Amino acid sequence: MDSGFLITSFVTLFVVIDPLGLIPLFIALTRGMAPDHRRAVGLRACGIAAILLTLFGLFGQKLLDFVGISMPAFRIAGGILLFLTALDMLFERRTQRREGQMPDADHDPSVFPLAMPLIAGPGAPAAKRWPPCAPRCANAKSVWAS
Repeated sequence: MDSGFLITSFVTLFVVIDPLGLIPLFIALTRGMAPDHRRAVGLRACGIAAILLTLFGLFGQKLLDFVGISMPAFRIAGGILLFLTALDMLFERRTQRREGQMPDADHDPSVFPLAMPLIAGPGAPAAKRWPPCAPRCANAKSVWAS
């Protein structure tokens, strides 16, 4: 496999996942936890995200084909969901719903929101096809081949 393609794929996935940008979120979500528990949450989140990315990389296109969803329709639906979430945040409806809830002392943020959608979010599976039409990679198989 072309080393340039591997480097490009890694850099794209690194930028989309943004591990440096996740550090403040991880610190905020694990505030007050013991260091051992915090480490366990981080390792569990990374492991679950790796499993999700691998499964969707290997079987995601087949699953969408089986269900009858085209990739453009999937992208449009994702954009609509992102837009609706942004509207909720803009008009502070999410904050109003959260204020009435009691925080759970046993909450484990390793699956949600750390592993999915922060680490293995919607951009990470899309990055598996990068670069989409580069001539030098036309015959190379992707690391995340479907």
